Amino acid sequence: MEHRTLGTTGPDTAMIGLGCMGMSDLYGPAERAESIATIHAALDAGITLLDTGDFYGMGDNEMLIGEALRGCDRDKALISVKFGALRGPQGEWSGYDSRPKAVKNFLTYSLRRLGTDHIDIYRPARLDPDVPIEDTVGAIADLVKAGYVRHVGLSEVGPDTIRRAAAVHPVSDLQIEYSLISRGIEDRILPACRELGIGITAYGVLSRGLISGHWSKARAMGRDFRAISPRFQGENLDANLALVERLRAIAERIGASVAQVAIAWVAAQGRDIVPLVGARRRDRLEEALGATGLALSAEDLKSLAEALPPGSAAGERYPSEQLAHMDSEKS
Repeated sequence: MEHRTLGTTGPDTAMIGLGCMGMSDLYGPAERAESIATIHAALDAGITLLDTGDFYGMGDNEMLIGEALRGCDRDKALISVKFGALRGPQGEWSGYDSRPKAVKNFLTYSLRRLGTDHIDIYRPARLDPDVPIEDTVGAIADLVKAGYVRHVGLSEVGPDTIRRAAAVHPVSDLQIEYSLISRGIEDRILPACRELGIGITAYGVLSRGLISGHWSKARAMGRDFRAISPRFQGENLDANLALVERLRAIAERIGASVAQVAIAWVAAQGRDIVPLVGARRRDRLEEALGATGLALSAEDLKSLAEALPPGSAAGERYPSEQLAHMDSEKS
């Protein structure tokens, strides 16, 4: 599998990574044994980057990864952890805490749950409005010096915050949503990262399954983030599934699946970008891996640009109350 480097100071990693959130949280039930088997299959296929958050399943996702890696060569995996999101006993969101003493506390718990002595990339999940980013990054930098963290990452922040963070300590990568129908990073955020030598780990490359080619209006969501996601509601969903049919027509011409084309498009936007695929099952992982050998031609890219131009998605990528707190969405 092709490898890429996350920024000028970050680690070497396979060209796609595995996002593990859905194995524990937010996308409905997942089968634990199958999730672990999927992690093993990903590592066997050459995937190195495993992405999680200490608040995914309130620590369950880290414990799952720790279980999957038990007995494996720890150096085969790059573990990326987001921290700082606060949740209540019913799973509700209650803000963020990125104070330096909280950073060190969160890390200590993550190391124990993961069963490791270090985390490869450590990043605040969102910008804490009450704590200067310099203080948060400075605390992670202290952990780098102590050997508990290898690289500093960021998540869903805008250009000004990125610059301030990078002035304190080198940043390996920014984790942010990027897909054929989520193009917001292209105007200001991606250029800032490239200027500073910061890579991108792109989540949501299939827009939470919406542009995977497998979603339908008949699918029940239940206790699932997509039940409140604007792009999955009513007329928005109709319009977005119509976009998927445009994508399907191009994929059929190329001879690939819808998901493979969507993943390959993100990978084709630059060698400084590593798409994260959120496969929870081995069959979905196998399909995603097919994107690693898919070289989109200039004609393919032109067809995709015409079929799904920036701004074509109906609905915002998060509910408005969540977007209001996202630094990456500020103009």
